[in-house]
Amino acid sequence: MKYISTRGGAEGTDFEGVLFSGYAPDGGLFMPEEIPLLDSNTLRAWSTFSYPQLVKELCSLFVSPELIPRQELNDLIDRAFTRVRHKDVVHLSRLRNGLNVLELWHGVTYAFKDLSMSCTGQFLQYFLKKRKKHITILVGTAGDTGSSAIESVRGKKNMDIIVLLPKGLCSQMQELQMTTVIEENVHVFAADGNSDEIDEPIKELFANTDFARKHNLMSLNSINWSRIMVQIAHHFYAYFQCTTSLDITPLPTVEIIVPTGGGGNLTAGYIAKKMGLPIQLIAVVNSNDIIHRAVQHGDFSLSGNVQSTLASAMDIQVY
Repeated sequence: MKYISTRGGAEGTDFEGVLFSGYAPDGGLFMPEEIPLLDSNTLRAWSTFSYPQLVKELCSLFVSPELIPRQELNDLIDRAFTRVRHKDVVHLSRLRNGLNVLELWHGVTYAFKDLSMSCTGQFLQYFLKKRKKHITILVGTAGDTGSSAIESVRGKKNMDIIVLLPKGLCSQMQELQMTTVIEENVHVFAADGNSDEIDEPIKELFANTDFARKHNLMSLNSINWSRIMVQIAHHFYAYFQCTTSLDITPLPTVEIIVPTGGGGNLTAGYIAKKMGLPIQLIAVVNSNDIIHRAVQHGDFSLSGNVQSTLASAMDIQVY
C-alpha cells in the first residue's frame, strides 16, 4: 500500500514515510492511493472478530509486511491495548429502541483517541528503534488530544513531545492530565488563544519542510494517517455488534452517529464505508459547526472565533 497527498503530490509514499509526516510536502493530507474493497464474504468472516482482531486485520491492509511483518504488527497492537481498562477494549452498550452506544472511553485518559494514539505510539517506537532515530512530536490540542498523545509516548527515550494547550479553555481534568506528567520527554505549554489559533504556528512549522526535516518534526494530531487507520476499526466493530444477521442480501445498513470536531473519526467512518461497510454516517457538532456547514451546504468558511462549549474537545473550527 502506497500513499498520496490529497493535493496530488507525494505519490508512492510508504506507511513509514506517512507515519513520520505531518502534512504532505504540498500541504495536503496523506491518504491511501487505493481503498481496499471488501466483499460480503469477508465482512461475514470478520463479524465474529474482537476489536483488537479487527484493528490487526485492517492495519494489515494499509501497512506493507515488508515494513512491519504481520506477526510483529499483531504484537505491537496487542502491546498498545495492555493499559485499556475493559477486557474487550471497546464495549457496546445496548439501550432501547435500537439505540446503542459504543464505549470508546476505556483507555488511559478516558478519551476515544487513546485507542488509535496508543497504536501509533507503538508504530513510532518500532521504526525509531530500527532506524536509531529521534523525533520531536508537536501537538496542538483542544483538550483530549494532548493528554492522549502524551500517554502514548511518555518515557520513550527516542522521542520528545511538545504540547500546546489553550490557556483556560480545556477542562480541568484534561489540563491536569497534561500538566502533571513528569517525564523528561514531555513538554507542555499553555498558550494564549483558542485551539485553532494555536494550530496556526504549528501549520507554519510543518509548511517549512526544510525546518521540519532538519529537526525531525512530526504531528500526532488527526492529520496523521495512522490514527485514522486505527479508527476505521471503530466503525467495523460498531456495525458487527449492531447487526443481528449477515445472512441476508444486501447486507443491512447501520446508522452511526459520530460526535465531530476536526473530522478525523468521521473520515475513518467514510473510509470504512468506501471499503464496503454498509453504514450511514451522521456527523453531530456543537456550536463550532464547520463540518455541518461543509457537508450540508458546501460552506467551508470560518465563522468567527471558536466558541467555548461543555464539549471542549470539539471546540474546533478546522484543522
